[in-house]
Amino acid sequence: MTEKSFETSKGTIRYWVNGVQPGRISLVFLPGLTADHRLFGRQIEAFEEEFNVFVWDAPGHAASRPFSQDFSLMDKAAWLRDILLKEGIGRPVLVGQSMGGYVSQCFMQSFPGEAAGFVSIDSAPLSRYYVTGWEIWLLKRTEPMYRAFPGESLKRFAARSCSTTEYGRNLMREMLACYTRDEYCRLSAQGMRLLAGAMEADLPYEPGCPVVLICGDKDRAGSAKSYNRRWAAKEGLPIHWIKGAGHNANTDRPDEVNGIIREFAAGLAPLG
Repeated sequence: MTEKSFETSKGTIRYWVNGVQPGRISLVFLPGLTADHRLFGRQIEAFEEEFNVFVWDAPGHAASRPFSQDFSLMDKAAWLRDILLKEGIGRPVLVGQSMGGYVSQCFMQSFPGEAAGFVSIDSAPLSRYYVTGWEIWLLKRTEPMYRAFPGESLKRFAARSCSTTEYGRNLMREMLACYTRDEYCRLSAQGMRLLAGAMEADLPYEPGCPVVLICGDKDRAGSAKSYNRRWAAKEGLPIHWIKGAGHNANTDRPDEVNGIIREFAAGLAPLG
C-alpha cells in the first residue's frame, strides 16, 4: 500500500492504495467516525494481493488534518470520487463502517450507477424514513454531552464500547490517541451534525447496486441493531449478524467479515 495525498480547498486528504490493475474488483474501505485507515488493517492484509484496495483517513481525521470543518457528507463523497478517478478506480465496491457507510450512501446518491456494490458494516440507513425529528434534533446537539465526560474518560469509554475484543479495543485506543480531548469532542460532534444534515435533506439514498449488511450482535452504538433490522426488512436486504462482535465488527471477527466481503465481491457482475 502506498500513501498518497489529495488537495482540497478545505485541507489535504491522505489515503492509501495498492497497485491498481485494470479488470480487478476494487474494494474501497471507508472508516467510521474518529477511526482511521488502521481500522481496516485485517481487511487490507486479506485483500491487497487479490483486489485493487483503497482506504483513507477521512477529512479531519488522523493524517487528514488540519482540515476545515465547513463541509458536508456530500462534499466527502465528491472528494472520494475525485480521488478514485485520479487513481483509475472505477465501479468500486464501497465498504463503509458506521460513518463510512453514510459516506457510501451519499456517494451512491450523488453518482448513481458508479458503485458496483455496497457493504455496510455496523452502519445504518440515511433515509429520513427511519428517524424521528427528535433523533435529528439530538444529533445536532451532542457536543455538550461529549464534553461532560471528564479528562480522557470519553476516549476510553469509546474504545471500550466499540469493540468486544482486546485487539479491537487496543486498536481503537491507538487511533484515538492522536486527538486531544477538545479535538475528539469537536470531531465527534461535527460527525453527528453532518449525519443530521444528510438525513434532513430527505433524499432517496437508493443504492442502485447490490448491498449486503453486516452488524455485530453486540453492537451497542445507538440503535444500530434496530436500524439494521428495519433496513433489511423494508428493503429486502441480506444481513449477517456477527456473533460476539461489537460496533467494529470487522476488527472483532475479521475472518468472518472478510469471508462475507469476499463472497459478496465474487457474486458481482464481472467488470466490463
